[in-house]
Parts: sequence; structure tokens; C-alpha cells
Amino acid sequence: MKRSFSRPLAAIAAAGLLSFGTVALAQPGSHGFGPGQGGDITMAIAALKGQLNLNTSQQQMWDSVAAATKSAHQTMRANFETLKSTVDAQLANPQPDLAAIATVADDVQAKNTTLRKQVRDQWLALYATFTPDQKTIVRDALQSRIARMKAFHEKMQQKHMQENG
Repeated sequence: MKRSFSRPLAAIAAAGLLSFGTVALAQPGSHGFGPGQGGDITMAIAALKGQLNLNTSQQQMWDSVAAATKSAHQTMRANFETLKSTVDAQLANPQPDLAAIATVADDVQAKNTTLRKQVRDQWLALYATFTPDQKTIVRDALQSRIARMKAFHEKMQQKHMQENG
């Protein structure tokens, strides 16, 4: 027997997955990128460590921010597991409590957003210590990443247009 999900349940599940998606955006080396997400900033800085020639103070700050990023990632994953457990438990009921799922999803999203912003702000504080040359390296990397993403987006649009006439 095929199981069918209602639109509200699918929307709540999607919201929960969206909460998990913010985990990737806060991580150096992840592939998320979007306005207001901070992923572009953290990734640009983290990916360039070898080119930045950090001084001793910056290196200490880097190590601290990297540890905070890892800790936040682990906490966000645990938060997502809480949401997943709630969804699983509710879907095991004959009449799942969608309001309970929505409440947990909202709570997880709020907690993860707070963590993501805290980590982003630490990366920005590190960036504020950079010399003009170091900032130029970061800027150039961001510009390059934006250009690659724009080209990819245009390629996907063309592919979509070809497939859909």
C-alpha cells in the first residue's frame, strides 16, 4: 500500500529539512551560498587559509573560530535529530500532531539560525583583523565564486528551457 502525505505534513517536513540546510551554510567548505546566510563569507575565508598568511594573533583567532564552527555544526545536527525524532514519533501515531511538529521545527530553526549567526559573526570578527591585502584575497575569491555560481545558474536555466520547450 502506497502512503500519501498531506500537503501540510509535506510542508512541515520541508521546513524541518530547511532547518537542517542551514547547517551546511554555516560550515566552511560547504556548498551553500545565499543572501543573508553567511555561507559565502565563512566559506571564502575558510577556503583561503593557506593564501592569507595569517599572523600569530589571527591564527589563534582562526583556531578558536574553527572550533566554534565545529561545535555549532554538531549542535545543529543534534537539533535536527530532535526534529527528526519528533516527526518519526508523530507519524507513527494514527493522528499525528502536526502542531507539535511545527513547534519543534520552528524551535530548531530558531536555534540553528542563532548558532549560524554567532559563527558567522566570529568569522566576520576574524576578517576585521585582516590587512588590506588579505581582504583583497577574500574579495577576489567571493567575486570568483559569484561568477561561477551565476554561470552554473544560467546553465541550469538553459537546460530547463531546453527540457521544457
